[in-house]
Amino acid sequence: MILTISAIEDEDQLAGLRRRVDALEWRDGRATAGKVAGAVKHNRQAVMTGPVGQEIEQRVLKLVAANPVVKAAARPRRFTRLIVSRTADGGHYGAHVDNAIMGSDKAALRTDLAFTLFLSAPDEYEGGELVVHSAGMTSRIKGKAGQLVLYPATSIHEVCAVTEGERIACVGWIESLVPDQAQRELLFDLENLRVALRQQLEPNSVELLTLDKNIANLLRMWART
Repeated sequence: MILTISAIEDEDQLAGLRRRVDALEWRDGRATAGKVAGAVKHNRQAVMTGPVGQEIEQRVLKLVAANPVVKAAARPRRFTRLIVSRTADGGHYGAHVDNAIMGSDKAALRTDLAFTLFLSAPDEYEGGELVVHSAGMTSRIKGKAGQLVLYPATSIHEVCAVTEGERIACVGWIESLVPDQAQRELLFDLENLRVALRQQLEPNSVELLTLDKNIANLLRMWART
């Protein structure tokens, strides 16, 4: 399941975030990639350890964690540290698979889902599509500024070369309470059904109560806390 989600709709909020990103220090993106991924990674990556980087990380992760579609589709348990990437001058990130586990010791988490939050508008650069390869299909995505793409971290994916302009995006990974992708999709469908039925039925109707019960019980069966 690949979803494109409106994460930042306020233009002033988006512009403020872009200004803060412009104040960051940048380094070769290969510094944080594994041996295999590093061979195909050609971009710049922000240093996030300073006050500005920490502020951006907290702001973005708070927005992502609070987004109702992300909550329903991903059932987040934990998030990785945020990455901010800058790709230009023919830079790209070739086809690769994300590490299954990121971090170490108590900070180690399983990467069930990945997200890309676009900060650059699509007309600011040429190329730079996020390409996600899944069984029987390939999705090419160039989101609007403020849109977030949520997709399985289990997939092979890449970022096409940016031939003109500059592509800036935030990237992160989510460990889900529900590790199984098919189970997450089933819960997401049921959650969407519940939202629709709430517009038609009384809150304490038998139908809604039964649906509430089944969603809760499926979470009890499948969630890993």
